[in-house]
Amino acid sequence: MSVREPIYETRISDERWWAYDIPGNAGWIAYLACLFHSLRRGLNTFNMAALLPGGLMLLGVGELISERIAGLDRVLPKRRLLRGFGALTMGGIGGIVVSALGLAAQKEKKNPAVMLIGSVLCAVFAGLYWRGYKKR
Repeated sequence: MSVREPIYETRISDERWWAYDIPGNAGWIAYLACLFHSLRRGLNTFNMAALLPGGLMLLGVGELISERIAGLDRVLPKRRLLRGFGALTMGGIGGIVVSALGLAAQKEKKNPAVMLIGSVLCAVFAGLYWRGYKKR
């Protein structure tokens, strides 16, 4: 006897999809670009802490790309929903915490500030996608 995984579906419009997609993508791209820029300068506590949210963002983006290739944009098994939008949302939330702490502790404020803005965009818009999926 096999247990079927719950299926989730979203019915958001194409316009809303794009309205979430553009700022959400700008968010994780800004976070990761600043993280890589910061890592090039050397490892420190801030960079090491920022790797976990960045890893979650990369996991989420990788999953979303594989879903797009498989044609699963709007109908997803629970596992894929969590690995995609769930990981992006959690990465954004973790990035907010790490970036805010980095902003308070770092002498150099530019990277943590941009990472904070990027994290907020990622968390908010990935979260809106995630919230838009309902169990069938």
